[in-house]
Amino acid sequence: MRVDSVHFAPGARTVWHRHPLGQVLHVIQGAGLVQRRGGALETIRVGDSVRIAPGEWHWHGAAPTTFMTHLAIQEVAGDGTEAERGATVTDTEYLAGPLTV
Repeated sequence: MRVDSVHFAPGARTVWHRHPLGQVLHVIQGAGLVQRRGGALETIRVGDSVRIAPGEWHWHGAAPTTFMTHLAIQEVAGDGTEAERGATVTDTEYLAGPLTV
């Protein structure tokens, strides 16, 4: 297992990416956003946990006006395969839903 504490400034987010064995995000500070490919934009807050399925394209980051820290928890693949990076999350994608943070 690998656990990373990741801190995002307001408006910062990852690129679209996927993990070979999935990922769990657990918010420990602030509020943020997460979206799975083809899914709705979700608001996440302190205490929320989000499970991302193996191979599922997604992105996550801070809300536009708040910092966010989460623990990113993932099983390490036996062959050392890391997350696959995709396209940059556009401003249109980032601001696509009702932001209630």
